[in-house]
Amino acid sequence: MGRKSNKNSQQGKKKGGKITDSAQLARKVLNFLDNHYGQEFNAKQIIKKLEIRDSLTKGAVEPVMHKLADSGSISKSPRNYFSSVKEPEFIEGEVDFVNPRFAYIIPDSKYGLDEDIQVKEADLKHALDGDRVRIMIHPAKGRSGRQEGKVLEILERNRDEFVGRVEISPRFAFVVPDFKKMHHDIFVHKGDLGGAEHNQKVVVKMTEWREEDKNPTGKIIRVLGKAGEHEVEIHSIMAEFGLPFEYPQEVEEEANAIPDEIPEKEIKNRRDMRDIPTFTIDPADAKDFDDAISYRILENGNYEIGVHIADVTHYVKPNTKLEKEAYDRATSVYLVDRTIPMLPERLSNGLCSLRPNEDKLTFSCVFEMDENADVLNHWIGRTVTHSDRRFAYEEAQECIDKQEGDFFQELTLLNELAKKIRKRRFDKGAVNFETVEVKFKLDEKGTPLGLMVKERKDIHKLIEEFMLLANRTVAEYVFNQNKGKDTFVYRIHDNPDTERLETFANFAKKFGHELKIGEGVRISRALNQLMDEIVGKPEQNVLEQLAIRSMAKAKYTTEPKGHFGLAFKHYTHFTSPIRRYPDMMVHRLLQHYLDEGKSPDAETWEDKCVHSSEREKRAADSERASIKYKQVEYMALAEDKDYEGIVTGVTEWGVFVEITETKCEGMVRVTDMKDDYYEFDEKNMRLIGTRNKKMITLGEKVMVRVIATDIDRRTIDLEFVNDEQNYKRK
Repeated sequence: MGRKSNKNSQQGKKKGGKITDSAQLARKVLNFLDNHYGQEFNAKQIIKKLEIRDSLTKGAVEPVMHKLADSGSISKSPRNYFSSVKEPEFIEGEVDFVNPRFAYIIPDSKYGLDEDIQVKEADLKHALDGDRVRIMIHPAKGRSGRQEGKVLEILERNRDEFVGRVEISPRFAFVVPDFKKMHHDIFVHKGDLGGAEHNQKVVVKMTEWREEDKNPTGKIIRVLGKAGEHEVEIHSIMAEFGLPFEYPQEVEEEANAIPDEIPEKEIKNRRDMRDIPTFTIDPADAKDFDDAISYRILENGNYEIGVHIADVTHYVKPNTKLEKEAYDRATSVYLVDRTIPMLPERLSNGLCSLRPNEDKLTFSCVFEMDENADVLNHWIGRTVTHSDRRFAYEEAQECIDKQEGDFFQELTLLNELAKKIRKRRFDKGAVNFETVEVKFKLDEKGTPLGLMVKERKDIHKLIEEFMLLANRTVAEYVFNQNKGKDTFVYRIHDNPDTERLETFANFAKKFGHELKIGEGVRISRALNQLMDEIVGKPEQNVLEQLAIRSMAKAKYTTEPKGHFGLAFKHYTHFTSPIRRYPDMMVHRLLQHYLDEGKSPDAETWEDKCVHSSEREKRAADSERASIKYKQVEYMALAEDKDYEGIVTGVTEWGVFVEITETKCEGMVRVTDMKDDYYEFDEKNMRLIGTRNKKMITLGEKVMVRVIATDIDRRTIDLEFVNDEQNYKRK
């Protein structure tokens, strides 16, 4: 892949790089000084830096620099040193350390910059991925045409602890971090090994990084164990993402001190709904039950549907250790083999959980509906309820399918109402993202025995629709009280960015699918048509994931904006306070307004929203990492055979393939493709063989074989098989 020659770029030059155009030489000098703002250079240094070798051009440099100085374009010191006179910009942003050679600084939104700033590794001042930094932007752009800069100060470290494998030699040790964006090994003195042995997985804390040192120095603070073992690898993921291993003792003590009994005085202050048939529907292995549904027919023939949510804020009071810990965690995290709960088990599985045959304190949305699922009236407030039955999803679905069993009539009618609510939601523009979820069957040691794709049935959609209805109703209630001026926690989802949507549409086209997004086209309808079209097809998983990534990210905020994906003008999270801190915030604010309180300061609540959104991302990233780990382990243990797959990505260094049977993604590296030399056609996202003209394109069905797996890097290496059958000559 040679670089095209540019005839115009040769003007003003002769063989040997001789510059004959003084204006061009002046531009090169000026550009160099602007990009080295704050530094002084004499003529000899400039000649060396610009790699000028011929004597004629060397002799022209100093006169050109004096001429630039005379015109005020550059500055000259009494010692004949020259420097830039341009004023640089200073901004703050976050480091995205993409590879060992350079990083990008993502500017804070307040600067209104459209482009990230590139910073060479030598100019990073030891800043690492995710760090907040203050940088100076060079007045002139670099060779790539991109704005470049230099880190002046690290404002805040994103992390100072890393998981990795320790390598011990006779005189010293290093920890090689697992984190792909940490490009430096961490030096450890022999006295700071903490009992770690060679090749063990450890957590190392950076303690020092002097400016003159290439690598940071650290101290091992936790030995995780032998690499490759299930418990060690899961603990590695927890440590990598900063997830807590246990609760502080004082938090457990505070939780255990809460009495079991509900005071009679508390019950009298609430709406008593214990006599109304109520049940919970959750996964078979669930231990915390956030929500319950009640059902009865009113005297006027309408239906009363109650959505009852665990009243967590009754037990978790402001300014307590429990509250502080819940805020810090902000969400429960669901790894492949365990839950890291937001609240201690005493609360999450006990006091707050809506367990069957127990009186429970709840916060409820109660709806009066007709047979068309129109909401005629609703009531919001604190209640006391009693769950009569705990259903697993499968049990409840069976009651509907077989038309027999506990509450089968109630479940059937609720299902009919939910379908009507759902249809109305999609008619109004909701987007139907039915993502594929993978679940592993693990033995007692955590070894994956099998893999299954979770199936979403009517009963899942029933629960979803009533939870969405409650969330929307609460958000609209608060918004309508004072036209959105009252501080509240909303869950918002912005309209998709047109450019990102066009990129996705082009991607979908390579799989043979058309996404119409032109003027006058309703984007949600076009997306739904595409989602319906790909159901059951090999490319379903990859296109669904890419469609979601092309959307704006949903987040928590006090701004009363809408939710594009759900087609709601206002939406919040009210229904899962056992596992989400924002729902606790919503409960507190909602009760405050029900008690006719005045709107509190928005800034404090907005800060909590930002924190919650960040913790939500951390949870999602760690959950994905744990699934990827099990996928790699599963494919390492899987039968040695050929698998059908679909090409999900093409880069200059390899081809990503998702194995259809297991939904695991691996890579065929270009260096392992021995049948030809392949060039990357970036515009069309494909590889082309230089000799045989074979093309490897997105969406292509291929046969692959696993040749290597790497637990540390969580990667699966593949190779193509049956070349002649798999590559189409085009």
